[in-house]
Amino acid sequence: MQAVDRVIALRLDSGVPLVGQISQYIIAAGGKRLRPALLLLVCGALGYQDEQRFNLAAVVEFIHTATLLHDDVVDASTLRRGRATANETFGNPASVLVGDFLYSRAFQIMVEAGEMRIMQILADATNVIAEGEVMQLMNMHDASLDEGAYLQVIRSKTAKLFEASARLAAVLAGCDAATEEACATYGQALGTAFQIIDDVLDYDGDALEMGKNLGDDLREGKATLPLIAAMQRASAADAQTVRSAIEKGSTDQLEAIMRIVRSTGALEIARRAAHAEAERAISAVKQLPANAYTTSLLQLAAQLLERRT
Repeated sequence: MQAVDRVIALRLDSGVPLVGQISQYIIAAGGKRLRPALLLLVCGALGYQDEQRFNLAAVVEFIHTATLLHDDVVDASTLRRGRATANETFGNPASVLVGDFLYSRAFQIMVEAGEMRIMQILADATNVIAEGEVMQLMNMHDASLDEGAYLQVIRSKTAKLFEASARLAAVLAGCDAATEEACATYGQALGTAFQIIDDVLDYDGDALEMGKNLGDDLREGKATLPLIAAMQRASAADAQTVRSAIEKGSTDQLEAIMRIVRSTGALEIARRAAHAEAERAISAVKQLPANAYTTSLLQLAAQLLERRT
């Protein structure tokens, strides 16, 4: 990961000072670096140790960071990873444009790899992520959203880059189609579980630990799995309280809604859904060679369910 950070620092260089300033601001905020770590772990599991893996790990982190810059503008977010978002600090126009810079820089690096299959995977992933963002925008304030539509969004918006990271490792290692698909399945399932738990923590987390405001999803009018499950199981009056908050994008009744979500068992239902995805990831990774890296991939899927931040 230190090698990846060196690539990131090198490739953030720009002749335009504000580009570097905002890029460094959001990259330096830290974060889990889960997507590049996933790519490195799968490369290790498959025995691929060439330095190209560091470049592509930086690419997926650049794409992820670009989506964060754009997301925070769309969602009017003010807090991420415990400090003010880039849009809150530098303004919306600068955040959007620097997000564009990171996308284009990611594509410059992937072209240098000189492998059409790599470019195809990353181009397709970036396109699917954009579609997921638009789907989520269309679903805002829609309290009738069901679990299937919710999963479609998160598999596009969040899980797709996890899937691409794991698939890229298989392509770099020159694996056969079956192994590539096992890696992709692991990444998709892991990313889906990650997002479900993230949505659970919006109603069952600690704002200081998470580095963001509780109830942000509700304020944005997002019908996430905990809310969908709560509306299905709550009394008519409580379901209407949740429905109204989603439609208005209001956190005025946040305490009451958190009580409803907890009392209906909605958090447990969402955690079970995440557990099922983690089991799917574990099943997929068992198709890879047994070594220290695959052990880490298994542990990652299991420990994801216990995250609090």
